Amino acid sequence: MEQQPDDQDGSAAAGGPLTCYRHPDRETGIRCVRCERPICTECMIDASVGFQCPECVREGSGTGHHPAASRPRTLAGGSVAADPRLITKILLVLNLAVFIAVSVDDSLLDELLLFGRAYLGDPSAGIEGVAEGQWYRLFTSMFLHQEVWHIAFNMLGLWWLGGPLEAALGRVRYLALYLLSGLAGSALTYAVSDPAQGSLGASGAVFGLLGATAVLMRRMNYDMRPVIALLVVNLIFTFNPWGSIAWQAHLGGLVAGVVMAIAMVHAPRAHRGLVQFGTCALVLMTVVVTVLVRTAVLV
Repeated sequence: MEQQPDDQDGSAAAGGPLTCYRHPDRETGIRCVRCERPICTECMIDASVGFQCPECVREGSGTGHHPAASRPRTLAGGSVAADPRLITKILLVLNLAVFIAVSVDDSLLDELLLFGRAYLGDPSAGIEGVAEGQWYRLFTSMFLHQEVWHIAFNMLGLWWLGGPLEAALGRVRYLALYLLSGLAGSALTYAVSDPAQGSLGASGAVFGLLGATAVLMRRMNYDMRPVIALLVVNLIFTFNPWGSIAWQAHLGGLVAGVVMAIAMVHAPRAHRGLVQFGTCALVLMTVVVTVLVRTAVLV
């Protein structure tokens, strides 16, 4: 019989909220199916039934099973990484590098900005937009910031939301979520905004992470009030009539993030890969069709 941990309920006081046994500052609603220790998204490892803690996985790895069968997996079925924030750090560095590059050479702004049809009616300007075939602007604009406050807010959101999501989903799924949410935001902006109006920023991708966080917290039985409050505040700022925020990017990223996160954390185990990557492919296809239809209207 296995010895149970001393503080098995994970709370300092009787009746207190469950906290991860490895990270006491993190509340959780999930326990290891073997030892019943409370575990957070970073510590939980997918098992044949439920989730296990790292110690139980290590103890079970020497039972003679095939390595592929006992390989630890995240909540969404991804591989457990030694550094659960690696992709988040890389994305932060990329955004900061582009910000510095634009600060040094502001001519890069016109080359990377999201334009539908740039400088409409003035072909002598020498700048073209998505409608003229520069689809790369849908992607490059996701890493482009001009104001310090803009990149500061987006990078804080990326750091706070990205780490737990990367740990829960795994690197590949997390990166797909981030990039496709950003592209969905760019596509909706291109589809409904003024074609000559420039748009930039990682807000669409960050809103995708926010939507995915809400789905993950619901899946983990966490208290939803903090993420709902954060979402409401962000939506108020997004639809502020006195601001100049591209609500299209926020809304497009949010919807895409929610859809993909639902597929990633609720997919049946037997068909998990098919459901997850099929949903991501569907989001990408929606982006492509949206851009094609809008381009047909503008050209």
